[in-house]
Amino acid sequence: MAVRLTDVASEAGVSLATASRVLNGSARKPAEGIAERVRAAATKLGYFPNAQAQALARSSTQLIGLLVHDIADPYFSSIAKGVQRGLGDTGVQLLLSSTGSDTKLELSALRSFMSHRTGAVILAGSRPVSGDEEMAAALENYQSNGGAVAMVGQPLSVAGGIQIDNYGSAGLLAAELLRLGHRRFVVLAGNQQLVTAKHRAEGFISKLEKSGITPLLVKEGAFTREGGYLAMSDLLASGELGLEDGQVCVVCVSDVMALGALVALRERGVHVPRDVAIAGFDDIPTLADVVPSLTTVRLPLEEIGRLAGEMVLAGGEPKRMVIEGVPVIRQSTEVLHRQ
Repeated sequence: MAVRLTDVASEAGVSLATASRVLNGSARKPAEGIAERVRAAATKLGYFPNAQAQALARSSTQLIGLLVHDIADPYFSSIAKGVQRGLGDTGVQLLLSSTGSDTKLELSALRSFMSHRTGAVILAGSRPVSGDEEMAAALENYQSNGGAVAMVGQPLSVAGGIQIDNYGSAGLLAAELLRLGHRRFVVLAGNQQLVTAKHRAEGFISKLEKSGITPLLVKEGAFTREGGYLAMSDLLASGELGLEDGQVCVVCVSDVMALGALVALRERGVHVPRDVAIAGFDDIPTLADVVPSLTTVRLPLEEIGRLAGEMVLAGGEPKRMVIEGVPVIRQSTEVLHRQ
């Protein structure tokens, strides 16, 4: 049964008129302390304005919301393109919000989508290792009012979507690099408070250890191009890469990190792959322009987006599928010896 405005008013200890002014956009606003109490009660109870709940129940809305971390990142733009393909010629329009990895901004954007009567929401991007309870509650409330949800990356227990097997796929990459003959590894692990980065780093390192190899070092940083650049710059400045002992294979937990690392290596005059071999993860479209060509793990990003779009259009019980990446070996990890 949908939560009513009277339930929110009762929970907050205010009149029905006061609750309405806070939640329905009245020009007459009560004191901020009272307004905050009303908003907190609405969040706790999972209240939607009546028009929103009715629109969702009728499935009459022609809007779908897409939440991504950074639309400038080719990973997310490829997924967005795929979602648009999945919607096809249905007439459903896509609303886009780019929020970074800020969970508060994600929640704000999700609630904004709700207020625009979106019939479905797709969330693409890594979830935090901990502290995602508020998002889970918001999604559960949204679905209980008739909204559809698909998550790309790590679906929460309350929602379906497309799970990427980052751990297993990273292990496959490690196996391929070992097969090539690499034995000296450095891992640029990104932000280990994000599930995607954590699983990729752990999957890669676990496979190495099962083969009797320990990485020379594991360095954390931002899960971005800038993060890859800064991490590599620090390693070059400190001499921690140990280049004097031979070729080192640096594995980055995303392609954009690898691109940043490549810039840092180029600036210092370090040859790739003779001195430093390098690999990424995702196979973003911009890799077609990179020299030397970059070894990576291919994910069908547009296809993943298309599947997510079709999933929310289909409705019904939440579905979940798992996608495994495929290692793609290119010039950047050739095993070369110095002359």
